[in-house]
Amino acid sequence: MTDFLQLFFSGLSTGAIYALAALGFTLLWQASGTINFAQGEFVMLPAFMMLAFFSFGIPLLPSFLLACLLAVFVLGWVFKRGIVDPLFKYGMMPIVVATIGLSIALRNGIRAGYSAEAHPFPSLFADKIYNIAGVTVTLQDIGTFVLAMLLVVATQAFLAKTVTGRAMQAVAQNTESASVLGINVPRMIFYTFAINAVLAVAAAMLVTPTYLAKFDMGESLGTKAFFAAIIGGFNNSRGALLGGLIVGVCENLAAAYISPAYKDAVALIIFMVVILFKPQGLLGKKVERKV
Repeated sequence: MTDFLQLFFSGLSTGAIYALAALGFTLLWQASGTINFAQGEFVMLPAFMMLAFFSFGIPLLPSFLLACLLAVFVLGWVFKRGIVDPLFKYGMMPIVVATIGLSIALRNGIRAGYSAEAHPFPSLFADKIYNIAGVTVTLQDIGTFVLAMLLVVATQAFLAKTVTGRAMQAVAQNTESASVLGINVPRMIFYTFAINAVLAVAAAMLVTPTYLAKFDMGESLGTKAFFAAIIGGFNNSRGALLGGLIVGVCENLAAAYISPAYKDAVALIIFMVVILFKPQGLLGKKVERKV
């Protein structure tokens, strides 16, 4: 039981990071009908942004804030105006192809322009270990889980409790009706892209200390986050949280009790099971969506 709890709590920390990245998938889909297959690279790129700021002697938190500003511009405004807006009128497939190409370009660009090696990354949390009822947990795991959950809950609260958040949800439901009601649809969609960029920077700050800054770090993360979003329900932001935690915990348990070789296959297996029995996801709803 002690080993099980150890793996469970460690999996929650990893799953919370998957949830942050998965939330980006659901937000972009709900607001603009966009599926961004470069989402993992959107987490990788801010990690290298912060590494660049570190090289100038800028501490972690100021580097995080600067990376947020830069990410909102590059991963928010430039991505929306340069790729999504021109291709949106042609349907979903061109956007899917373009974002797959973007992910490849970002990986190879970082490898060629920065480094192909893994780089250490400072942690936001002290290197402390706690023993609770025989279960050993690190401050890194606790802090990562708590901070990621706070970000997810804060995003959901923003969408549900603020005027801007409700306007964004109205755009997600029906852009034509939202426009008739006087809502600035392009601005609300941009806010969604900006929030996704900030969440990606936060995920980078939380995941990189453990997995190191690598040009291909986003490949696996993006795939698992995509599966997590579908498992939870692609049209439900709370589903991203549930899907991320399920994937994080299950892959930890599979690696320990079955084989480490199957760890990366767990998300795919869960995805296939869920999609067969509940195609809309665990928390998703069967709805007709207009864009």
